[in-house]
Amino acid sequence: MIDDTIQVPGRPLRVAFLLHRRLWETITIRSVLARPRRDVRLDLFRGLANWLIFLGHVPDSALVWFTTRNYGFSDGADLFVLISGYTATFVFGSMMMERGFVIGATRLLRRVWQLYVAHLLLFFVYLTAVHYLAHSFDDLHLMDQFNVAPLMTFPVETLSEGLILKFKPLNLDVLPLYIVLMAAFPAVLWLMLRWRNAVMIGSLGLYLAARHYGWNWPSYPAGVWYFNPFAWQLLFVFGAWLALGGAAASRWLLSSRTLLVASCGFLLFAFAMTLAERIPSLRDYVPEGLTAIFIPNDKTNLGPYRVIHLASLVLIVVSLVPSDWPGLKSPFLQPLIRCGQQSLSAFCVGLFLSFVAHFVIESGAEGIWAQLVVGAAGLWVMTIVAYYRTWSKDVDRSPSSGREAGE
Repeated sequence: MIDDTIQVPGRPLRVAFLLHRRLWETITIRSVLARPRRDVRLDLFRGLANWLIFLGHVPDSALVWFTTRNYGFSDGADLFVLISGYTATFVFGSMMMERGFVIGATRLLRRVWQLYVAHLLLFFVYLTAVHYLAHSFDDLHLMDQFNVAPLMTFPVETLSEGLILKFKPLNLDVLPLYIVLMAAFPAVLWLMLRWRNAVMIGSLGLYLAARHYGWNWPSYPAGVWYFNPFAWQLLFVFGAWLALGGAAASRWLLSSRTLLVASCGFLLFAFAMTLAERIPSLRDYVPEGLTAIFIPNDKTNLGPYRVIHLASLVLIVVSLVPSDWPGLKSPFLQPLIRCGQQSLSAFCVGLFLSFVAHFVIESGAEGIWAQLVVGAAGLWVMTIVAYYRTWSKDVDRSPSSGREAGE
């Protein structure tokens, strides 16, 4: 994530306000952007984020102990948002600089529409599955547990609020956050292509203001968004900043032994504090001042320690795993890489499977080995879907498929 960064030319980007027949091109950015090669590490860790999100969304099971959230402040959601900002900048930043703002923005918004359609499909399938299993097996507490009960009392209003992303069943919070961040990204990306550091500072200011003043979006039927968009935008913009040259400008940090040691020390501190939160008997050994700051872990408003924890992880991983690391070609890592390359499909399937896994475990698979089998089966299904999507796209791109379609 450090070696292959977008190099934005030093000369000012020209912005042309076109009139008459070219009004549709309102703003065009003139610059040359070298097309970077794909960094497999991004696919690897995005796939890992998808796996961690699936395992972490199976409540009351041993599977959550295979996620990073029980061993540190940040988890798969933090990693997913950071990498999403990084990769979105590579794809759409290149397009915006080469073909103009309007082309880049419309392609970005088309991606937002794809994400929204995927969310709606997952939303309706999820609601249907929870409702059907709860009533078929006379297990009505599932309706409350997965926040589907409002559907029974106010079905039309609940579905309407779901269409505007205010109503979200349990665990369906990450994708709406991603949709909102991507919808605002055309303007943010255009500004970042001209004033990268200024936008990063503005993002930090919005984050601090949201935490200080309690800004968040309302949720339905009550409360606020579990992932506060005003706070979580910081990770998304930080990923974009890294892609637009911030990583290259910060490369000297990789050679700082002091910073590396400090990062390792903070990870150990986060490990101890997180275990103290998970295991009540350990909390007596934690000073009250630290307990007040770090327990409970503020995920909704993205506690600053989560950002520092994720940044420490990124620094250590990038220092130890170069982009040409031979292990990236290992067959053992290919399932993770495939799930990262087909992130949306793997993510949506994983969210639905987390509910299925929870239902299976509650229905009798309570032993540790049964839970491990359920978790492994879910990861296997996610991987199969990712491989199928890769194969399907390769078939669609092949010349023979085009001739057959023409015939």
